[in-house]
Amino acid sequence: MRVPADPPEARPVSRGEYPLWDAALAVLNEDLAVTLPEQGPLRLLAEPGCEAGEPERVHVALANGEWHGGHLYPEGPEDSAQALAIVADAAQETVAECLWRAWPLCAEHDLGMHARDVEGLLSWWCAGSPSGGGPGHIRAAVGALDGFRGP
Repeated sequence: MRVPADPPEARPVSRGEYPLWDAALAVLNEDLAVTLPEQGPLRLLAEPGCEAGEPERVHVALANGEWHGGHLYPEGPEDSAQALAIVADAAQETVAECLWRAWPLCAEHDLGMHARDVEGLLSWWCAGSPSGGGPGHIRAAVGALDGFRGP
């Protein structure tokens, strides 16, 4: 896990530097605001490449600057759907490893969900009941979670 004080110093990514990453992160922050409002929005941080001339590495970080896991490649994704899937994975890894919790949780089953393409729409998918008795299901499109808590 990296924290802001670890060298090399990461810098905040300015809006517009990586437009597809920015847009994807804004969608994920909608879900974070509903499910973990105390955390503040996720943000993008960049650190220099390890070797001279190597491109910087962009990370999805918590509001406090902590991140975990791999980086987003600066050359970027091919389209906004691909960017959303990549950033969703990075955001989940950062939240899980830095906060020691699954995110987001299914309101019905209290299980961690994963982003899955469903007929061209990236959605949060839940595996079903913890005991395996219930079927997997789609909870909501990524960016469209609400505060509903099931029984």
